[in-house]
Amino acid sequence: MKHYILFCCVLLLSLSTITAQTDTYTVNNQSYELKTDVAGPITLLWNTFSQEYRYFAKKGNTIIELTNTKEGNRYQDEYKKQLQDLTSDVDMNADKVKLTLASLRRFFNDYNKKVDPSYQENSFLTNMEFRLGIFAGITNSVFVDNPDNTSNGQFGFDFELYDPTALPSHAIVFQFKQTLSSDDFDYSASQVSINHRFKFIKTPVFQIYLNTKLVTFTSSKRTTEVIGDDFIFIDEDSGSNLQGPLIFGLGADIKLGKGYLSLNYNDAYSFIIDDNGAFPVDLTIGYRFVL
Repeated sequence: MKHYILFCCVLLLSLSTITAQTDTYTVNNQSYELKTDVAGPITLLWNTFSQEYRYFAKKGNTIIELTNTKEGNRYQDEYKKQLQDLTSDVDMNADKVKLTLASLRRFFNDYNKKVDPSYQENSFLTNMEFRLGIFAGITNSVFVDNPDNTSNGQFGFDFELYDPTALPSHAIVFQFKQTLSSDDFDYSASQVSINHRFKFIKTPVFQIYLNTKLVTFTSSKRTTEVIGDDFIFIDEDSGSNLQGPLIFGLGADIKLGKGYLSLNYNDAYSFIIDDNGAFPVDLTIGYRFVL
């Protein structure tokens, strides 16, 4: 039970990290880490500082903070005039706009559609990019009993959801992996997993990322031959399990044609489940198509 509690804590931390993806902007000679909610002719930026929501508007190279100061018991609603001035080139009315993310989002999208006929309404996680990958390689199945440290073949595919604008350092991946049995190690497994990838190095040519398996469902089968002085016994064992293993690995995507050559070192370490003591060997190579 403590493993699952720890898993839930780390998952929440991971999700907090995902939503915290920011870029640095300079406003009035001060630097801010801001998130992009709407991108277009006028861009909506925001973040929380000391548990206070603050919103910014970017038009061209100009960035201003939308303000709503309080004098006595009355708010001054300066942001409404600021929005009216920023959008004075078209017929817009900021009187009913509230200083909330949802209300500002509607206003910004409405303006962008008026000034750019080709503009498509967008906000956080709406410019998703989808990637479909296929891969093959070898694994010594370090998280199961493997007395001779034998490596078997494996293959699979994955489906990646990625927003290069809102969350350029993060991706969620759904993966299927099949481990093949061999004469030397008669173990096979089918695994479906949910993964998080943190892309800590990004260039137009390649990306390097930390891959974390968050949840796995594995169905496996193993056959063991026991040889005695005057008998041979065949033991067959099969089963399935659902885990939150937090297994870490590394990967790299290298631009090749319209997609990416994918190199991965998988299942290197987990502090939730025990390995068999062998050095992990789980290598794959594949290709990831951008859909």
